[in-house]
Amino acid sequence: MNRLVTLVNPNRIHPAITPYALDILTTSLEQSGFEVEVVDLTLRRDHWERVLADYFRDRRPLLVGVTIRNTDTIYPQEQKVFLGEHKEIVDEIRRLTEAPIVAGGVGFSSMPFAAVDYFGIDYGVKGPGEIIISRLADALAEGKPVTDVPGLLINRGGGHVERIPVEPETPEPSGLLRLAGHGESRVWQVNRDTPYTRRSGDGLKVDNLQYYERGGPGNILTKNGCPFRCSHCVEPDAKGGRFALRSVHSVVDEMELLTSQGVHDLHTTDSEFNLAIANSKTLLREIVRRKHADAGSPLHNLRLWIYSQPAPFDDELAELLAEAGCAGVNVAPDHVREDLLDGWKVTQHGKRYYRFEDLENVVQLTRKHGMQCMIEVLLGMPGETIDTLRECIDRTMELDATVVGFTLGLRIFPYSPLGMHCAELSGGTRVVPGVQSNTAARPIILRTAEQCESPLAYERQFMFEESGAFRPLYYFSPGLPETPETLADPAGRWLNTLQYMWEYIPEPDYPRVMLPTAPGLTQHDNNYADNPFLTNLVALGYKGAFWSRWRDREKILREAAEHGLPVPFDI
Repeated sequence: MNRLVTLVNPNRIHPAITPYALDILTTSLEQSGFEVEVVDLTLRRDHWERVLADYFRDRRPLLVGVTIRNTDTIYPQEQKVFLGEHKEIVDEIRRLTEAPIVAGGVGFSSMPFAAVDYFGIDYGVKGPGEIIISRLADALAEGKPVTDVPGLLINRGGGHVERIPVEPETPEPSGLLRLAGHGESRVWQVNRDTPYTRRSGDGLKVDNLQYYERGGPGNILTKNGCPFRCSHCVEPDAKGGRFALRSVHSVVDEMELLTSQGVHDLHTTDSEFNLAIANSKTLLREIVRRKHADAGSPLHNLRLWIYSQPAPFDDELAELLAEAGCAGVNVAPDHVREDLLDGWKVTQHGKRYYRFEDLENVVQLTRKHGMQCMIEVLLGMPGETIDTLRECIDRTMELDATVVGFTLGLRIFPYSPLGMHCAELSGGTRVVPGVQSNTAARPIILRTAEQCESPLAYERQFMFEESGAFRPLYYFSPGLPETPETLADPAGRWLNTLQYMWEYIPEPDYPRVMLPTAPGLTQHDNNYADNPFLTNLVALGYKGAFWSRWRDREKILREAAEHGLPVPFDI
């Protein structure tokens, strides 16, 4: 009986990002008795066609899984879409094998019906895929109906994609949103009890050490899902609206395994680490306990980097983080104005869960305990004006964190509260001021889910023109100082505001700030994908979260130039 499952990583972004999802899927499939091989194209992106041809020449897998981590850069000024590159790879896989193809991943899960249709694949998974892919593989191996696999998306052809219903654990919406699986708990989709198997040096598995040596911190998941309802965020829909807490011992076992392989910098992938704070503290205590109990534990080499919200965050958490080996905290307050954040950064009950004072507290505690701190700010949200923008810049810069990163503009996803609100405002007839795409060829009109004939039709309008051309949607506040022509143009770009930010922040402060950029505006490029500073950082062997080196970037670029590496401008 054929029990080979092949998993493919099509991501060609550099610096390389470790495909953690494939380790998670591999663990679950192997526990179910399947042989699993990984074809990783990231580290061989210039020869991906040959890699696929060589692999499938003598392999006849039962099933091929493809992970789609990102549909696009989500960078408001560049707006680069990756779907076309991924489709090239999927089409080539289809040409080389008769095995059915299933896809998943966070990016994929933001528009799963449209993605299944666009790629022309057989199956898809919205949310964590480890349980569903194992059940799908078992059904295929045993000749059972795939319609018995709850949560599986099936491509029926002709623009019809169906999702097998899931027994509801929580109240669900009605109509089309229910068909799309919006609002469901996905706790059942997560393997919470066993460590995910992490490997290095195996050519047919994810090579975690090679990724680390290529600049990608190791990654670790302590919980999946998020019950909060931040307006711009896709994760409660894509990952599930309840926390799926993984076993603390399993997570620390996994951390010990990675650090024993030489992967010393680990970054959490939670949404976010300090939410469900009691569990976070329990995990940190277990790390500390093992370090105290064993002087030879590889956890002594751990450098932990976390994503955090401004609250809850107390002195006990900061002390535990430092004792466990945390090197830095990336905190996301999004803004400082209470009137903008009310209704924006909220719990599932619509209540705010932090104030600006909480952000001040995080910066003070990280400094007290010797950890670095990055503040990430979202500018251009609804209600933003030049006055609120200035206030946000001033107050966050006064905190003197290691780095402050500013993003201007917000990606609009189909099932985020912002996306559904924009669709409601548009109602199939009206242009919503501030909704923009660099590639828009006509006025942007959105329909609500109720106005669409299927989840596929609803999702497509957030990524595609009617012609099929890519048109990812973004939001920029129309209250910012742009010209009437820019505001009226669906492809108008908020460059006046961008220029203002560069002029408003004093040049001596540039080393500690990440500002959005646009071609021709400055010599800097702050987009992640193939960023010249980041690629040089990797080439020189620096490790850890890239933002921790941001203040030293000119020194590092001079070092790169001395080593004969290409630098983006004269140093």
